[in-house]
Amino acid sequence: MQIEPATVPPAQRLDFTLDVNGRPQRGTVDVRTTLLDTLREHIGLTGTKKGCDQGQCGACTVHLDGHRVLSCLTLAAQVGTRKVTTIEGLAGTEGGLHPMQQAFIDHDAFQCGYCTPGQIMSAVACVTEGHADDAAEIREYMSGNLCRCAAYPNIVAAIEQARGSIRRA
Repeated sequence: MQIEPATVPPAQRLDFTLDVNGRPQRGTVDVRTTLLDTLREHIGLTGTKKGCDQGQCGACTVHLDGHRVLSCLTLAAQVGTRKVTTIEGLAGTEGGLHPMQQAFIDHDAFQCGYCTPGQIMSAVACVTEGHADDAAEIREYMSGNLCRCAAYPNIVAAIEQARGSIRRA
């Protein structure tokens, strides 16, 4: 159930300005609103998925200043001036796919697709944070992202393909 900001006492309202995918996003939410709900319900970016809403599945993974976070466990009030990147902002301004998105397509690293945005966001962080040296390291880093369709071997292959095209932080 979404709480409308107008029904929330002023002391519990948060007027926010978030840098999301390189653009300022403004609004008002209850101070208890997660980044996930802010992105989906208040900003209209629905690529980030709500899976378990308990930080267990990784479907809600986004980047804060280039590092992966679970947006269901992050309050919008915690974000401050950090840059939020969602799956919608991953490709950049050129319009083409990010190398990891292309690798997921090349390796059929998805089936139903529900977990795919979170998988891709974690996969990019896996490479940029230096955890993609071999398949075992990739599997360990990606273990927080669940795929009910079991596309794990294809996800690892996609990360191995894309890691040469992505800059490490």
